[in-house]
Amino acid sequence: MHKGSCLCGAVTFEVSVPLPGPDVCHCSQCRKFSGHCFASSDVPKAAVTIQGAEKVSWYSGQKARRGFCSLCGSSLFWDPLHHDWIGLAMGAFDTPTKTQVRIHIHVASKGDYYEIKDGLPQNPH
Repeated sequence: MHKGSCLCGAVTFEVSVPLPGPDVCHCSQCRKFSGHCFASSDVPKAAVTIQGAEKVSWYSGQKARRGFCSLCGSSLFWDPLHHDWIGLAMGAFDTPTKTQVRIHIHVASKGDYYEIKDGLPQNPH
């Protein structure tokens, strides 16, 4: 069982399945949502229990909605439309995840202020 929360603790979540290796998204929307790039692990929605869900605000885009705490603003969820999985923000986990980043995505639109030098695969889109 993996547990996570927002900065103020109003929203907590638990995951009942092992976490797959996260991806790091560098698209402009994820950068604006998180303040840099957004690392998340994708799990089945049925495996996630959210406490304080009424405190989650959602920003909806064309392909996904992004969930954040309405009190402290913590970026928590990336929820693709029409899929049965959800991306959980790696920085929100309270417990060790025992995972490793597996890939960088949308690197064609990454910020110009950093380089990716970890040797992991990089998908331009």
